[in-house]
Amino acid sequence: MENWLAVRIAVPWHQLEDLLEALAAVPFPINPEIRHGSPVTTVEFPAYSGQMGAITTAVRGTGSSGLRIEARKCWPELVSGIH
Repeated sequence: MENWLAVRIAVPWHQLEDLLEALAAVPFPINPEIRHGSPVTTVEFPAYSGQMGAITTAVRGTGSSGLRIEARKCWPELVSGIH
């Protein structure tokens, strides 16, 4: 069973367009939430754990160094109040 993840990538503002283009090329839809900051912008979106390989490959393909991908399980948080 795949886990539902919250994915977060911090990117310098001048590399944001390259990151978004790379994410647009993965074989599944990504609808990112973008939080602009200075000097770092945060891109967040949900994904399944099985999609992380494609996401990682796409991000590495940008040629940008220093981009860090963080992923955490979000499903337990969503259903914690359901019994």
